[in-house]
Amino acid sequence: MHEFDESIAEVADAVIRFARERTERHPIELGSPKSPQELLELCGETVTAEGIGATEAMRLFEDVLHPASLSVDHERYLSFVPAAPTETSVLFDLAVGASSIYGGSWLEGAGAVFAENQALEWLVQLAGLPEGAGGVFVPGGTMGNLSAMVAARDAMEHRRGNRPDRWAFIASKQTHSSVKSMASIMDADVIPVDTDEGFRLTGEAVAAALDEHGDRVAAVIATSGTTNLGIIDDLRGIGEACRERGVWMHVDGAYGAAAMASPTWRPLFDGIELADSFIVDPHKWLFAPFDCCALIYRDPDDGRRSHMQSAGYLAFLDAWGDWNPSDFAAHLTRRVRGLPFWFSLAAHGTDAYAAAIDTTMEMSRYAAQAVRDADHLTLLLDPVLSVVAFERDGWTPDQYQQWSLDVMDEGTAFVVPSRHQGEPCYRFCFVNPLTSTADVDEIIARLQHL
Repeated sequence: MHEFDESIAEVADAVIRFARERTERHPIELGSPKSPQELLELCGETVTAEGIGATEAMRLFEDVLHPASLSVDHERYLSFVPAAPTETSVLFDLAVGASSIYGGSWLEGAGAVFAENQALEWLVQLAGLPEGAGGVFVPGGTMGNLSAMVAARDAMEHRRGNRPDRWAFIASKQTHSSVKSMASIMDADVIPVDTDEGFRLTGEAVAAALDEHGDRVAAVIATSGTTNLGIIDDLRGIGEACRERGVWMHVDGAYGAAAMASPTWRPLFDGIELADSFIVDPHKWLFAPFDCCALIYRDPDDGRRSHMQSAGYLAFLDAWGDWNPSDFAAHLTRRVRGLPFWFSLAAHGTDAYAAAIDTTMEMSRYAAQAVRDADHLTLLLDPVLSVVAFERDGWTPDQYQQWSLDVMDEGTAFVVPSRHQGEPCYRFCFVNPLTSTADVDEIIARLQHL
């Protein structure tokens, strides 16, 4: 196709040079967002009939577009849930894109799917699920939760032989926003349950809710690491309440379940082995690039029953075995997004992952103590995982907002306000092993003034 005959060597050199320099650069720049008008003035129209050429397109990305996007792996990017992909996973992502592997079927992607499944098996073993458990990598926790919720609904209908007028899911008031959103897509309700004084959903509370609403409950959704506070629900108590009543238990571990990789912290997740499904996002705290969520079923047939698509043109795939990743979630076409995670895991070994988790957990403890020692800050609660939530004493919501904008514009850090029990607060979320005590000290000192 002569229309695309631009020198591949030159394009490859430019892209690989950028990727190599970006992965080797420490420290990296935080970046600073610009308005659409500012970007238009800097870039002009980039999509034209004649094309601007790969050299110019790469220049615009490197000089304008990339600096106008925040680097989520920056050592002081501590808001939301950051990312810290290993250099090996980032570079291997280039190989994944270049390989043009379709990851929806065993026939078309056997080698890649085999590798993904080995990474999934490691997660299965960490959680203590039985042999035969497995699943698939999907784009993110929202899609993982949706796919599991659909499978739970269908499994409960299959077990009971009937369905209520309207399904419901039980979850705590601390659960991730995606649960309510995905229930809405399913035309189902979320029954919110109060947490205990430690903001945990308990087995006792779940048992009471199931006894009241059980006939219409498709699943109980527990959380192993809430986004705002890093709280782990009473997984064992919830699991036992679900088992006694024959109800599906799903664990949203998108952020926090990664800490199971460390033997030191695995006891925090006691009871996750009772789950019928769970998710964890390697692109959050397992050092993989975006986008990558592992969705795992205790019995993969439950996922297959809900999500397997049938069509004449797909029938040929079934002759090559029954492990087609497209059967386990709400998708058909899929990128082998688990491969960069597998590559990094295989290259570095699981001990390195455990050590990295330990490093970030230790940093959260250091930061919590630094907040306690600061005259201008108040720690909201002792950290469970790697989230440290605190208040800036005496500040209004507007002052919280202005400080965050100022330090972002300076390139100092990305720390934005959240809310806890209706009041503004800040939170640090540590997932990057490169974040240092000096980084924490500088941010805390900067919080002394606007």
